Amino acid sequence: MSSLPQRTSVGALIAEAVLGGARLAPACELLGFSERTFQRWQLGTPESPDGRTLRHEAPAHKFSVLERATLLAVANSAEFGHLAPSQIVPRLADQQRYVGSESTFYRVLREENQLAHRRAERVPQKRSKPRAVAATEPDQLFSWDITYLPTTIHGIYLYLYLFVDVFSRKIVAWQIYAEENGENASEVMKDLCRRENIKPGQLILHSDNGGSMKGATMLATLQKLGVMASLSRPAVSNDNPYSESLFRTLKYRPAYPLKAFADIAAARTWATTLIEWYNHEHRHSAIRFVTPTQRHGGLDTAILQRRSALYATARARNPRRWTGTARNWRRIDVVYLNPEKIEQEGESKITPENKLKMAA
Repeated sequence: MSSLPQRTSVGALIAEAVLGGARLAPACELLGFSERTFQRWQLGTPESPDGRTLRHEAPAHKFSVLERATLLAVANSAEFGHLAPSQIVPRLADQQRYVGSESTFYRVLREENQLAHRRAERVPQKRSKPRAVAATEPDQLFSWDITYLPTTIHGIYLYLYLFVDVFSRKIVAWQIYAEENGENASEVMKDLCRRENIKPGQLILHSDNGGSMKGATMLATLQKLGVMASLSRPAVSNDNPYSESLFRTLKYRPAYPLKAFADIAAARTWATTLIEWYNHEHRHSAIRFVTPTQRHGGLDTAILQRRSALYATARARNPRRWTGTARNWRRIDVVYLNPEKIEQEGESKITPENKLKMAA
C-alpha cells in the first residue's frame, strides 16, 4: 500500500520522466507500479485515499500480547487443558472471569495450532474408499450381506445370508440361519465355491464391515479358498450397493409376508420361492431387462441381438413413428463396483485406461 505522500512523490517522478521522453508503462514498471494504477491515481483527487482492498490494518480492539498470553495460559491450564472452548467459557463465567469470547478462544487456539481433541477419546479415523473393481463375466465379483427376518417372538430374528454375482445379478448362494456368525457364512462360502468351481485368485468377495464379514473365521476361509476380500467403509451403505438394492427388491415384493415367520422352515420356504422368481423370471433393469440366470449363462447376448433386430425392423416399417434413436438393447459388458470418478469437461467419465486398471 502506498500512502498519500508516496503517491504524490511517485506521480511527480513519473510525470517528469514522461516529459523527458520516456514511455509511461516502462517508467511505472521501473518504480514498481503498473500503468493502470498510475491512471487511477490521476482520475482521483490528490487527497483521495488508496482505494485498493489489500490494505491490512490491525483492529483497534485486537488482543494485546499480554491478553493473548493470558488466554493461552487459561486454555492450557490443569483446570481447563482437557476442555473445549465451549466448555471453558461457561466455567469462567461461573467464576466471574472474562478472558475472551468463545470464538476468540477458538481463533487463538487455531492460530497456535492447538485446536485439536483435548480429551482422551480416540480421534476419528479417516477411512479410504474401497478399491474400485470391475467384472467382465460371471464368477469374478460377488457381493454378500445378511439381513434380518422377523419371527413371531418379539426380539428374536432369523438371518438371511445372500450372495449375489455383481456381473449377472444372479443370487448364487443363500441360506437362512437362526444365528449371525462367521461360521455360518464360511459354510455357505465353501459350498458356493464348490458349486461354481471357483479357482484360487479368480474371485473378489465384497461386503460391509459387519462382524461376520471381517471376523477371523470368515477371513481365514477366504484365504484358504483363494478368494480376495473387499470391505466397505464403516457405516457407509453406498459402498455395498448391490446387496442393499437386492434386499430392497426382495423385501418389497408383494409376495413378502405381512406377518412374521413362524419358524425357520417357513422362512426357507418363502426364500426358495422368491429367489426362484428373482433368478429365473425377474427382468433386471440394470442388465437390459434379461433375467439374472440368462445373463449368468451367457444367453443374454442372443436375446438382446434379437430385440435390436426387432426394433430395427419396426423402425424400417414405419420410420415416421421414430423421432430419435431406437431403444438401446446393447449388452452391458463391464460392471463396476465403487468406480473412480474422473472429471472430464464437467462430466464424470471413466476412461478406457481406467477400465483396464479397475479390471486388473
